[in-house]
Amino acid sequence: MPRLLKISVSLILGALSYACNASEKIDVIYPRPVTSDDQRTAYPSKLLALGLEKSGAPFHLTSSNNVMLQGRALKMLAAGEQVNVVWSMTSNERETDLQPIRIPIYKGLIGWRLPLVNDDRVIFFQTVESLAQLKLLTAGQGHDWPDTAILRQNGFKVLGVASYEGLFRMLSLHRFDYFPRSIVEIWAEAKNHAQRGIVVESSIIIKYPTAFYYFVNKKDRDLAYLLNKGLNIAIEDGSFDKLFLEYHQPLLERAKLKKRKVFEIDNPILPKETPLDDKRLWLDINAYSQNN
Repeated sequence: MPRLLKISVSLILGALSYACNASEKIDVIYPRPVTSDDQRTAYPSKLLALGLEKSGAPFHLTSSNNVMLQGRALKMLAAGEQVNVVWSMTSNERETDLQPIRIPIYKGLIGWRLPLVNDDRVIFFQTVESLAQLKLLTAGQGHDWPDTAILRQNGFKVLGVASYEGLFRMLSLHRFDYFPRSIVEIWAEAKNHAQRGIVVESSIIIKYPTAFYYFVNKKDRDLAYLLNKGLNIAIEDGSFDKLFLEYHQPLLERAKLKKRKVFEIDNPILPKETPLDDKRLWLDINAYSQNN
């Protein structure tokens, strides 16, 4: 018998609410990406559509009229304006302000971090053999990203930067030593900034437990219910994993996990409700690296 995720009171209320409005088409609006060729939007928007389709509800999925960076998108979502779903890394603060759909859309890959470095520093990074050595160097991160707090509370030196594009510019100027990025985004970013001499470092991976969720407004019980229902159906019938591997199998193979030193750290801002014990939801780095 398929295992079901725990159903909260809010989801029960969402089911009752949706039952009363089942014939109404739901408009689902996510943040418009910064550029039209931003590949980071492709998979989460496809998975969002899959979850909505599996829910059986009539829906219309589109991006917002205006470009939104993550911080603004989360504020708009909390205020119930312009967007009604945002995908983002979870934290206690975000789960306080918003309703998380506790199904990690990247199966934990968002916490598998590879360094972006300048091409003249590749050989140096291959000499880093311990976590203590890595902590002597300075990482660059978005000033308000959850990753910044995670790294700092683990003893890393981190330079917080306000602008996403500014991080690549400052890395190329050697204002910090490396820019940790997840496996799901690093290859596209390296390609987009290759002209700056930025490359993917080949010997290190930093790993911490975290989840990238869809978030909805606290009051949007209908959408929370439908996404939970649809994504769970997709997990059980295999279509979730099929879509996940379509996008991420090549990235995992390119990462050459067996050849990397894995530095595991804690995530002090991970909410206690994170379903770490539900093995269906996560990709096991150890099992994967042994088989690939």
